[in-house]
This record gives sequence, C-alpha cells and structure tokens, in this order.
Amino acid sequence: MRILIDIGHPGHVHLFRPFAKEMQKRGHKILFTCREKEFEIDLLKAAGFEYISFGEKYSSITGKLWGLVKFDIQEFITGLKFKPDMLLSHGSFYAAHASFLLRKPHISMEDTGNMEQMRLYLPFTKNVLVSSAFHKNLGNKQIIYNSYHELAYLHPKYFKPNNHILKTIQRKPNQKYVLLRFISWNASHDIGQGGLSLVEKEKLIGLLKTKGYKIHISSEKELPAQFEEYKINIHPSQIHDVMAFADLFIGEGATMASECAVLGTPAIYINTMNAGTIDEQEKYGLLSHFHSGEGVLKKVKELNINKNLKEEWKEKRDKMLADKINLTSFLVWFIENYPDSAKVMKENPDYQLRFK
Repeated sequence: MRILIDIGHPGHVHLFRPFAKEMQKRGHKILFTCREKEFEIDLLKAAGFEYISFGEKYSSITGKLWGLVKFDIQEFITGLKFKPDMLLSHGSFYAAHASFLLRKPHISMEDTGNMEQMRLYLPFTKNVLVSSAFHKNLGNKQIIYNSYHELAYLHPKYFKPNNHILKTIQRKPNQKYVLLRFISWNASHDIGQGGLSLVEKEKLIGLLKTKGYKIHISSEKELPAQFEEYKINIHPSQIHDVMAFADLFIGEGATMASECAVLGTPAIYINTMNAGTIDEQEKYGLLSHFHSGEGVLKKVKELNINKNLKEEWKEKRDKMLADKINLTSFLVWFIENYPDSAKVMKENPDYQLRFK
C-alpha cells in the first residue's frame, strides 16, 4: 500500500509513528505531509520518515482561510505525485479534501470533537476512528475502539522511558521536578477557551519553588522574561522521557495532560475545554481537570503531601492499561484489511479484544 499521512500537530507525529514504522516493516510506502507549527519536522526527522512540508501555518483568521485553500491545493498536488491508496490523518480537512479529488478513502482519527474542524472533513471521510471515551456520536462513519490516542505510542510495548534524560535536565539526586505546559491559544479549537492567567502562572511557579520542585516549562509561544529561566532545553523527541520521570505535570494542553496520565504521572489540566478522554482519565484518578486557576494551588499542596504519589499512580495506570487495547496493533489491522475491517467492526465490535 501507499499511504499519505497528514500531520497537523506534534502529537500527531507521535500518534502515527509506531503505526508507520510497523507498516514500513511490512513493505508499505509511507509519506507524511505537514505545516511548520512547532516541532513536527524535528519529530519526523528524528523518526527518519519521508515528509513534505507546505510551509508555515497561519495564526490569524484571514491567514487560516487562505491556508485552507493553499494547503488543500498542495495536498492534492502531493497526492497526484505520490498516488496513495489511502489518506490517513487526525482530523485533517486537507487530507479529506484531497482524498475526495483523488477518489481515494480518507480515514480519520478523532478525539477532540471540534465541530468547526469536523464540518470541513466529515463529508469527505470514509470512516472516523474514535475512543470509547469520545463524547459525541458521528453517525454511521464512526468506528469505536476501547483505547486512547496516547496509547498508540506510549503503550509499554512501544515506549520505554530513558533515564538519561535526568542528566540532560540536570536533575539532582532525589530532587522533585514538575513539567509545566503553556499553549498559544492560536488553534481554531482554542477560540473562546481559556486557562491560566499570567498572575496565576506566577503564583503557581512561586508555590512550586517553595515546595522544592525544579521547574521545567514547555511552551508553544515565547515565554515572558520572568519565566525564561525555566524553559526546558531538550530535543522534542525527549519530552515523553521528561514526562515519565516527572513528579507532577501541570498544563493547559489536553494532549500532554493525557500523555502524563497514561504514563502514570500525576497530571493537572487547566482549560475550559472538555474532552471525553480527559473525563475518563479523571475517573481513573490519573488526572485532575480545572477550568481556571481556581483550586489549582490547593490541589498542588494536596498532591505534594503524598509521599507515595508515583507508586499510587502506577497502580492506577496499570488498572487503566488492563482495560484498554493496543491501539497501534488495531490500527495496523484496520488499515491493512480496509474496507473489510470496517464491516467487521460494525458487525462485531468485540473483535478488537484480540488486540489487548
């Protein structure tokens, strides 16, 4: 098979990386397309994938409208040259539109349910793969699996944290450290949403310092001068190692909060946006969700008191893993056997249990 995968976020590279590696081992041809947003190209290069970049993304409303036309055309032209049998993405309307023109199926993975994006890609998409935690019904195109996107690449079969990262981030023996994640709020699904104010961030960092945490900040946009000393300096491909050994994660980004949850790192997520995966991980006790900074400092103090925090979270994580399937193994089967696989899942959803 020849498969074209469009990437819209660094997390999408992680999502499809084990799948693409496995498919390449099986003799399939994979090509990635992307825009320059944050670390996508660094991650694609680190994985050794063939890719084509369409240039920088646009942040303004006018720019996004122009980008919709420009990137649609570039995706279609790339498809004409590559001649894919299938297009795959995480909710990419560029891939969906190109697939319609190329007369090839587009399979999407979805976990956020942003209607402003889905309206643009659903009509041109054959099937949408969603977690059982997904909070919307997308109709007949929807295929439900019992897992999370983050388990496609952070499942123990695919990810083993490298403790060399502790030397890279200069952690002293027995020193606690926290990873903070601030987002840019430029994505279309961020419109009307909110997280921590600058004052709340300053109070949070002040509290963490008094509790003895070494602070590392990952940020989508340039940090204010007073936070610059905490900016984490690692290769983007090392971020999951940082998460795995962290004592605590606090951030505005749902993806990184969920990643920490499935790694067994206590996570605090601050964002007005709700997501089914976040809600379910909160029920497992792996994550705490706040819509604003109110209550966050109290939660930090509460977690800090627990001397067996990581051990307790490992037990919670193990319970979660026991309930979920291996998403990458499922995805390889689904794509290799498509469209028959879609019919199987419609008729017998429990078929997925063989991928546990």
